[in-house]
Amino acid sequence: MSDQSTTGPRSRVLTRAIERVPAKRVPFVKQSFIALLIALSAVLSVTTPWLMVTDAPVMWAGVVLAVAALGFAELIARGHVSLRWELLIPGSGFVAVGMLRHGTGDSRSVFLNIVILAIVWMASRPGRGHVVFAMIGSLVTLLMPFLFDPSGPPSSEVVRLALSLMVYGTLAVAVNELARQAELRLTLSQARRRAVQGELDRAAVVQQSLLPPDASTLPASFSVYGACVPARTVGGDFFDWYPTDDGIAITLGDVMGKGVGAGMIAAAVRSVIRSSADEPDPAAALRRASAGVETGADIETQFTTCFHARIGMDGVIHWADAGHGLAVLRRADGRVERLRSLNLPIGIGSEWTTFTTQAQAGDTLICVSDGVLDLYDDELEAVNRFEDLVRRTPGAAEIVQSIANTAGAEERPDDVTVMAATFEPARTSQPRA
Repeated sequence: MSDQSTTGPRSRVLTRAIERVPAKRVPFVKQSFIALLIALSAVLSVTTPWLMVTDAPVMWAGVVLAVAALGFAELIARGHVSLRWELLIPGSGFVAVGMLRHGTGDSRSVFLNIVILAIVWMASRPGRGHVVFAMIGSLVTLLMPFLFDPSGPPSSEVVRLALSLMVYGTLAVAVNELARQAELRLTLSQARRRAVQGELDRAAVVQQSLLPPDASTLPASFSVYGACVPARTVGGDFFDWYPTDDGIAITLGDVMGKGVGAGMIAAAVRSVIRSSADEPDPAAALRRASAGVETGADIETQFTTCFHARIGMDGVIHWADAGHGLAVLRRADGRVERLRSLNLPIGIGSEWTTFTTQAQAGDTLICVSDGVLDLYDDELEAVNRFEDLVRRTPGAAEIVQSIANTAGAEERPDDVTVMAATFEPARTSQPRA
């Protein structure tokens, strides 16, 4: 007998790409707004008659400083300067706003509020120390005009500046606390996500272990192959095979839905059917599976479509279909016959019928889940296109491999499972590989 193997189940977690601003690019983006507002303020002060310019050189020096800080942020973005020097940028923003304020009327300047951007930038960084840095920066902004006018502020201006510093300090504390809480929530969320992903990975390993081993334990008259490509880490599809007293039994099922819940029901149905190895009637095995997953709880119905067959050494196929409808028999001459049944899925129906079909040498029984139909663009023609693939692909291994490759090459909305068994009685007397 030639080597019989199975295409192992493959699990691939599909993720969508989310565009994010790189960490090194963040300072440039933040400073862009500050530099733009400072430059725009200076231009408006020069061109608008109701705005004043009290010290043009200092005002334009503030603009130059803001633009220079933007250039420094670009060096960080390009990797020429380490990100740890980021705080120099909002620090220069405090100085630039202070110079703009002095150059546009000191206490009468309408542009002082630009400093809030630098405060939020500084205070939003983790650590209480950044609140102190934000307050020092605010103090520099407020006192910058007096660097150019040593006469000092009047008493009323001192009170106003003290009140402004208190307001900015309160803002810094609030922003820092909000940032700290957001960081804690993010850390907790990431920890939970890692825990859930770990559970999913372990569930996927358990589910994979429930799939059948290679087909070397089956009689030499049969070549059996299968593959399962879940849409998520854990899927609701399953397939199985095992030897019987007079041949083999094969099963393919598809639980409604996806994820861990569907995977648990799939494992239960698969286990009950496999425990019915001594039951020659496939319909009786489905009835056992139905009883095994039946629950008296008042929950939404979870149904399972399932195809179960037993193939004898004489090629006689006894099969039962619980609402699945996606099994075909490919004759050795290329003809494709659908194995049709009107029975309902497990979880909805209560009675199933066993049908009998005769397989000849070289005939292949193929069963797939409905996720295979999603691989085709035209939903109305999906079944016909699947049958065309079976018709023009003579080998069971090639059919399984072709479908598995297509499923693994693109994003899928549903699990994709395929199983194929070829009846080859001429190999009975040949030694096992």
